[in-house]
This record gives sequence, C-alpha cells and structure tokens, in this order.
Amino acid sequence: MQSITEIKSLRSQIKAWREAGLSVALVPTMGNLHRGHYSLVEKAKTLADKVVVSIFVNPMQFGANEDLDNYPRTLNEDKHGLAELGTDIVFTPSVDTIYPNGLGAQSFVDVPGISLGYCGGSRPGHFRGVATVVTKLFNLVQPDYACFGEKDFQQLQVIKTMAHDLSIPVEIIGVPTMREVSGLAMSSRNGYLSDEQKQTATVLFNTLKHCAEQLKNGKKDFAQLEAAAKQSLEQAGLKPDYFEIAQRDTLKTAKLKDTKFIILAAAYFGNVRLIDNIQVEI
Repeated sequence: MQSITEIKSLRSQIKAWREAGLSVALVPTMGNLHRGHYSLVEKAKTLADKVVVSIFVNPMQFGANEDLDNYPRTLNEDKHGLAELGTDIVFTPSVDTIYPNGLGAQSFVDVPGISLGYCGGSRPGHFRGVATVVTKLFNLVQPDYACFGEKDFQQLQVIKTMAHDLSIPVEIIGVPTMREVSGLAMSSRNGYLSDEQKQTATVLFNTLKHCAEQLKNGKKDFAQLEAAAKQSLEQAGLKPDYFEIAQRDTLKTAKLKDTKFIILAAAYFGNVRLIDNIQVEI
C-alpha cells in the first residue's frame, strides 16, 4: 500500500493507472476507521482494479461548537487495517494541502434543497463542507466509483445530487450500515460512549424498527408516529434532534400516497450526537 500526502504524487499514480487501462474506486473517510469503513473498502475492491482511501478530518464541515479538535485520530491503526485489506493508496493530505489559502478564501460547493433540514438544519454549513471536500477529492482521484455508507443517508443523497448536477463522471455507491451486535450503528463517535451507554443507545435503532413496523402495518399518521418515537427516545435518556418520516429518494416530507420511505433520526446522548435511519418499502 502506498501512503501519499501530496497532490502531485497522487495525480502521478492515478495517471499511470489510467494509462494502463485500470479502473479506480474512492472511499473518502475522516479516519478512526471501524468495521463500517472497512465494508466500504471491501465493496470498492469488488468494483474497481485499484482502491484509494482518503483520510482527512475536514474542518469545513464542522461547526463552531462541534468536536473538530477532539475528533478521534488513529492514523497508524487505520493504515494497518487498510493495508491488511489490500488498499492500493491511502491519501492523507494536510489541511494546508486541501485548503492552501485557508477556509475563508476557499471556493465552495453548495447543494440546494436536499441539504436543508435534518442534519443540514441542525448543522448549518455542514453539507457545504462535505460537498466541497468530496468535489475536490473527485477532481484529484477522478474515480469511476465512490463508496459511501448509508448510515449518513442525507449525505449520500447530497453527494449523488451534486455529482449529477455537476456532471461528474463517477458512480456513487451506497453501502448498507454496519451495526454492532446490539444493533447500534457503527460510528466513530461511538468511541465517546461507555459500554453501558452503547447498550442504552440501541434505543435509537429499536425505535426506528418499531416505527417501520407500524408503517408496514398500515399506520399513516406520520406526525403521531414521529411524536411517539421522540417520546420513546426521551424516556430512555436521549435528547431527540429530529425523527422524521420522509420520501426515500427526495427526502421531502412523506405523503400518504408514497410507497418508499426513509425514517431519519438523530439524537444526543449526553454530548454525543448519534444518527441512524431505516428504509421502508410498502
């Protein structure tokens, strides 16, 4: 596995692969890798001849009061895990490499509509930061495929919309959420939780499953289902950020005539923000 930090070296290797007729898949990450990230790499390896994994804690997608400085960084362990999977390149640029003129002077990519609400509403500017850094990575790697986890479902839809709108020739692949044995969605932020807290946090997925079952059983009073779900989270000690039933592909408010739903949820457990979702097809 090659470990590359500079853009020139990355582009040189990508060019050589292209000249050899090889296909490329990209897995963008912020590091502190877990089994969920590794499932993205495994999927990427089935799609392309070569796999590039980027590790970059992107300051543009963090708000003023979020955990940028304390975000867990485990680069040596990450590299070891990626090498064992047969990753071809791990790209670990510095902030100055990605934003040489600083964040204030950086051009940005804004994806209207689908970036609003949910995490976009709770974290203003978050998806602008995501869309900007992913666009830069797409331009640097020029992948045929890029793999993203379905746990961050709004992010996945934002990136799909962005690639379509900007005519970026990359196929965006959504990879199913990996879960702990308990059902808790794997996340780098789970590391902030004790074992006991992780067990309690499973209420988020359990509440999603219960809501999904009610939808499948014909209950369509969305507001009532959402209110009951928030109450369940509060009773377990979580503070709901949002719990909403939406149209799966557009993320717009669900209508009675819809048949494909996504139930999106975010909640705070102490200072830790957890997100999850479940898809429902009637």
